[in-house]
Amino acid sequence: MVVLNADTHGGPERGFTVAGPENPEVPVVVSIPHAAAMLGPLGLPLRDELDPRCDADLHVDTLYEGLTRGPLIVAEISRFVCDLNRASGDVTRSAVPGHPSPTGVSPRGFIWEVTTQGLPTHSRPLTLREWEARRDIHEAYHNAVATALSHVKSLFGFAILVDGHSMPSRGTSAHPDAGALRAEVVPGDRDGTSCAPEVMARVCDEFTKSGYTVAPNQPYKGGFTTQHHGRPKDNIHAIQIELRRDLYMDEATFEIHPPGFARIRRTLERVLRSVETFRPQ
Repeated sequence: MVVLNADTHGGPERGFTVAGPENPEVPVVVSIPHAAAMLGPLGLPLRDELDPRCDADLHVDTLYEGLTRGPLIVAEISRFVCDLNRASGDVTRSAVPGHPSPTGVSPRGFIWEVTTQGLPTHSRPLTLREWEARRDIHEAYHNAVATALSHVKSLFGFAILVDGHSMPSRGTSAHPDAGALRAEVVPGDRDGTSCAPEVMARVCDEFTKSGYTVAPNQPYKGGFTTQHHGRPKDNIHAIQIELRRDLYMDEATFEIHPPGFARIRRTLERVLRSVETFRPQ
């Protein structure tokens, strides 16, 4: 029996928390990997002047708070410590010189070397041991997601993972859509490979009915989480949901806009309820 509650599973010292009922009444798991701005002891190699809020999915955890009725896994450390939506081996030689087999080509892989504004994040490269500590958090986080999905699947015969994110309203110089105003909501299913088409359709329909502009897979298709956990043929479906930050917050001051925040929360609740009633054919 898997018991899912924050008191016994996870916490800031492990890098994430897990919460939810022991026996969920819905087949949906929610993960939120990027909302935190906390650095902790692992943040020591980061530059003192770095503001961890600049590339965080701030307030996304609060947007979903109280809306989920199944397992909820939330990262409690900044993506600048380690990006849990990337493969742990996705690092460059310059980020971790002692890594035996780095696979990264981007400076924003598992270890971010620069922000999306091009500012350096670290005062020095990481040692292999420092990378291993971050790898262990990554492994534990995704084991928690996998355990939650397995538990839900054992109850319902299938499981759905909703991976919650936010995005800048315009692409930065680091993005392929630099300067472009983005759609308000971007659901990603790895171009139709990480979940059943109906799951994507339900998400898009609810946001569209609520008056939001929606662009599936543009410019985000889903990261490591949806790719790693989404296996529709095994009755595990995963979808990433990106929300444009200016819908609910000031992108310069990071302050919440209460009316927009309340509106997107109401819509997210409808989205989750619609996804909860999906049944595979």
